[in-house]
Amino acid sequence: MVSAFEQRRFAGVVLVVLVFDLVTKFAAEAFLPRWVGVSIIGEFFQLRLVYNPGAAFGIGVGSYSRWVFMGLSLAALVVLGSMLRGTRSGDWLRLHSLALIFAGAAGNLIDRIRSARGVVDFLDFTFGSYHFPTFNVADMGVSCGAFLLAVSLWIEGRQQAVQESAPPAAP
Repeated sequence: MVSAFEQRRFAGVVLVVLVFDLVTKFAAEAFLPRWVGVSIIGEFFQLRLVYNPGAAFGIGVGSYSRWVFMGLSLAALVVLGSMLRGTRSGDWLRLHSLALIFAGAAGNLIDRIRSARGVVDFLDFTFGSYHFPTFNVADMGVSCGAFLLAVSLWIEGRQQAVQESAPPAAP
């Protein structure tokens, strides 16, 4: 179980990522033309305001996408809170990965609540002929957090395997 200090650290990471996400989305809406890319590094990196009513990579479920993804986001936040309560004290990697995912899910949920247009995306990358789907800071939090959570689970699995394969202690 995480300590009170770790809970505050979790909340701090969530707050910083969430505020950064919301500020950058509001700035994108205030200053970027819709659908027209503003070149930062040629065609490689542009700022491009788009609204995504679906999930990652534009996946949608029709006219109910907004409501379905709001419900899924709320369920994810509950699961992440449960995972936080089950996190061992001192497991900083797990704590931070959950905070990043939580902040990203919350940031995109706020977008879905405040506008039927969908989630505000504005970071746009093109690698040669491959155009990566436009994304935002919340998406980076979810992606980086998911990667770190996978690493955390892998490390935990390796540690358990070592403990299970160790010979029992002599009486």
